[in-house]
Parts: sequence; C-alpha cells; structure tokens
Amino acid sequence: MNSPQIQSFADLDQWFSEQRVTEVECLVPDLTGVARGKILPRDRFSEDRGMRLPEVVVAMGVTGEFPESGPYYDVITPTDRDMHLRPDPTTARIVPWATDPTAQVIHDCYDPEGKLVPYAPRSVLKRVCELYEAKGWEPVVAPELEFYLVERNLDPDLPLKPPKGRSGRSETSRQAYSIDAVNEFDPLFEDIYDYCEKMELNVDTLIHEVGAGQMEINFFHAAPLGLADEVFFFKRTVREAALRHDMYATFMAKPIAGEPGSAMHVHQSLINKATGKNLFSNPDGTASKEFYWYIGGLQKYIPAAMALFAPYVNSYRRLARFTAAPINIQWGTDNRTVGLRSPVSSPAARRIENRVIGADANPYVALAATLACGYLGIVNQIEPSPECKGDAYLGDYGLPRSLGEALELLRNETDLAEVLGTEFVTVYTEIKEIEHAEFMKVISPWEREHLLLHV
Repeated sequence: MNSPQIQSFADLDQWFSEQRVTEVECLVPDLTGVARGKILPRDRFSEDRGMRLPEVVVAMGVTGEFPESGPYYDVITPTDRDMHLRPDPTTARIVPWATDPTAQVIHDCYDPEGKLVPYAPRSVLKRVCELYEAKGWEPVVAPELEFYLVERNLDPDLPLKPPKGRSGRSETSRQAYSIDAVNEFDPLFEDIYDYCEKMELNVDTLIHEVGAGQMEINFFHAAPLGLADEVFFFKRTVREAALRHDMYATFMAKPIAGEPGSAMHVHQSLINKATGKNLFSNPDGTASKEFYWYIGGLQKYIPAAMALFAPYVNSYRRLARFTAAPINIQWGTDNRTVGLRSPVSSPAARRIENRVIGADANPYVALAATLACGYLGIVNQIEPSPECKGDAYLGDYGLPRSLGEALELLRNETDLAEVLGTEFVTVYTEIKEIEHAEFMKVISPWEREHLLLHV
C-alpha cells in the first residue's frame, strides 16, 4: 500500500517540507534486494535532476561481483553506461531511525532512451502487472514473511545462535505461537512496530514461528508493486532495529542447522476489474475455472522459476521433507504439507498460497515470478493435478534440489522468459552462476569432518 497522500512530485515536495526533511535516501533495489543508491541533501533532490547510476549497480550478485564476459554483456553495455533514475513519489517514507529528518524514496531505472531497464527488479514486476492490466485483471497479494533473531556473530565460521531475551536466557526449544516467547523481545518489537507505523507499512500480525528465535510478520493484502516496496522497506527496518538491540535479524532461508527454514508465503488472488469480483470464484460461490488454471500454471512453471524463489545455495537446505517447507508442487485445501495451499475462505476471499518461496527471495522478483506462473496458467488454460488430500511429504520431490539444477530449468523455459523478459532472465542466470561458482570455492566443515581422514 503506497503513500496515498503523495501522488506527484509536488505532493512529495510539500511532504518534505511538512516533515522538515533535510536529506533524501535515493534507493534502487538490486537483484539481491539490497538498497543501492545515493544520499542527497534535500535542496539537490529534484524531479528532473536526473540522478544516475551505472547499469551494473542493479545487476550484481550478493558478493558484489558480475561476469567479465558472456551473454550478460548482450544485455548490459560493456562501456558501463549510466541508468537514469526517476523517483516514485508514492514510495516516499520517513527514515525513523535517522538522527536528522531523512526521507527514503524508491527510484525506477531507465535507459538513455527513456525505457525501463528490463533487468531491474521493479521493472520486472511492473512488466508482469501490465500483462494482468491488459486482461482486465487486478492481482491481489499478501506476503507472510519469516525471519530469525540471532546473537551477533562476527565470525562466519561459527554457527548462529538464538539471542538472549529479557529473561537473559536463549531459547532452547521450539515455541510455535508462544506469546511469552514473543514477549521476550518486547523492546525490539516495540521499536519495529513504531518504525513501521512511522513508515506507514502495511503490517498485520506478529507471531512466533516454529524455530528457536524465529518470527513471522504478515502483511495486509494489497497490489503487488506497493507490497513489494513494503517488504523491501520492512527487511531493512527489521535488520536496523535488531542491530540497535545488539542482535541480528536474518532472512536467510536456512540460517540454523536443525531448525526450520524461513519462507515468504504469498497469498494471491485476482479481481475482475469489470465486475469488481474475485475471478477465482463463480457467482454461486464455487471455484472458477480460472482458479484451477492459475494453480495449473503454478504447478507447471514453478520448477523452472525456483531460481527466482530460492535464489541461493542456502535456499535449497530449507526445502526438505518433514521440515515445514514443501518438497513438491501438489495443491490442497487447508493443507500445509503441499507447495500450493488453498486456505478455507469465503468465495470473495478465495485465494491460493504459494508456500515454496523463501524469505531470502527478492520480493519484486518473487512476486513477478509467481504472478507470471499463474498468468500463464490462465491464458494457456492449464489444468492442475488432482487435489492432494493427504500428506504431500510422502510423495516424490517435485522441485529442483540445487541452485545449479534450478538455473538450468530457468534458462530452458521460454514461456517464463517471454513473460518476465529475456533480458532479465539472461542477466539473472549469469549473476547466479557467478555466485554459485564463488560458493564452490569454499570447503565446508562437513567436508573436513567426514572426508579428511576417511576417503
């Protein structure tokens, strides 16, 4: 939900004055979801100033590296030219932890010809939303975002541990939905809610998840682009608040061995703009053919989209049997063992929940990808498999088991590339190959423990 009172640059300038803003953080989400950009004095921030950044700024891996040659440079010019950044006034938020009055504004990336840079994450989500707009459909999404609180960890060779709460003790057992376990971190969550209120973020419920120190925040349902912006802001906010309480907040998919992984479950439905009704329900309240086709699209294309939903080597550690994460793309009603869950709801609220996506996924990319899968399902009238009414963990794996396998599937899926953009898929897969190669240079403790003297 974007700021309703700020719709134009004139509104933004007035809002700056009302908030007595002295500095502006000009932000661009990169492929990882990191906030890139510049900090400007307010008097140097203007609509037509044309702030610029090199093209590669939004096309780097999590290590900050990018390819030296190859298909990557069929999309990005080897001269490292500039992108032209334009602020989206509706994204303006105050930075609640800043010492001086500071605003943060998300920018879109344009090339010198005035076209959206196709591999920028926000551009990709806009592209998919425009396809829905052309059909007269309005996507509605609601993310549920899990994360862990952990002790400060200055040595990456050491395992992460749950932090100490108000009692002075760390969690040693699982405390799913425990109110007292959440209250252990009351001072932190009071700050988080205070920050979210000042930033007008669309957050709803806070719960303690299954893992030790694992929490979940639910967002109210809204339009995809605005909610992706809010998840982007929220991740930054939680990490900052945790640091101020001498701990870390992490959205890694699997930060602690033996504990459940963290997901970003996304509830999604469609509004028929001509009628204002849920496209997933018939007038008599039964599920529509579009509902089933949407599920069919998710089932067909999620395996090829897994590199977008599970973007790191660590992501695949989460997707294991009997670990509260799906291993396949079966679907079912009120069934949390499947990858695609249809919650019990009224016909007006009928929706599908994609439970495959990891908390480490870029929110713009993840929402674009899940909507792309569903879109292809409807336009191609893809029928889903029969509903799973039992334990889906007893079935076969239906998802790629590694980042390398997932990247190969993504490269070969032309339907998804057409919806998301071939330029985006090219840049994304090339970047992920660089990350994967970097990871393969690291020798893990498991290898030293079990292979050193035994092979």
